[in-house]
Amino acid sequence: MTGLSDAFRTHMQSGNTTVCRAWAVERRDGTVLGFTDHDCALSFDGISFQPGSGLTARAVQQATGLSVDNTEALGVLSDAAVREEDIEAGRYDGAGVRCWLVNWRDVAMRWLQFRGSIGEIRRAGGAFEAELRGLTDALNQPQGRIYQKPCTAVLGDASCRFDLATPGYATELEAGEVERNEVFRWEALPGFEPDWFTGGRLSVLSGAAEGLWAAIKADRSREDGRSITLWEPVRALVAPGDSVRLEAGCDKRMETCRLKFNNLLNFQGFPDIPGEDWVMAVPRQSGSNTGGSRR
Repeated sequence: MTGLSDAFRTHMQSGNTTVCRAWAVERRDGTVLGFTDHDCALSFDGISFQPGSGLTARAVQQATGLSVDNTEALGVLSDAAVREEDIEAGRYDGAGVRCWLVNWRDVAMRWLQFRGSIGEIRRAGGAFEAELRGLTDALNQPQGRIYQKPCTAVLGDASCRFDLATPGYATELEAGEVERNEVFRWEALPGFEPDWFTGGRLSVLSGAAEGLWAAIKADRSREDGRSITLWEPVRALVAPGDSVRLEAGCDKRMETCRLKFNNLLNFQGFPDIPGEDWVMAVPRQSGSNTGGSRR
């Protein structure tokens, strides 16, 4: 039982304990929810942990070395706690999770047992089951630089360094005609060239889908106006009049980085790297092999 304070260790060894579990879930939009299996509310670290949420957790599986720690959380869907529409919208995808063993008589006496994130979520019969992944899960993901001709950065991230607040590269406006949460139409988008937002991002700033975003597949100019098509629908209702933000798209080419964004200094691709055609080339007796004269 590493990480325990001396007072908590003494309490656990006394044989007469007053402990419960408490969980904190922090979504990517900043919302923090607290749950406890105690019959009264608890409060610490600025979080209120509510009972009666129906949330329980299986035993945390922890291992030494770089093995992945994991557990599962089970709960009941309710309007007051975890709502089905929020799960469907993806608001809990990748949410951070912390789990404590707490002395409910003195919450200052607690032990952080688990820290990680939510993985796969399954829903059935008015309940949900969420896979909780430990911090070492990140070590199972590929790391390192990718050597390729297109840029590997995401527009506006720490590698790209382009400021999307630069005038002319983003706009906020009310949603016009919306079809299946996937196609957005306006009479016009003045000041933006055709195809300007292809490969960009649409973020919802108000309404039921506030905080959600989706990648833009196509930006087309039509006789009846301008249409933005997403790669996949926003996973919550977007109604006409909701506020949205459109951000310019980048196709990862060096020419685009130089001419559209004037950001060639931060280009993260390798435009001169030999392609497969060069690797497969063999000497020929006649004709040019693009290698120049050998005399």
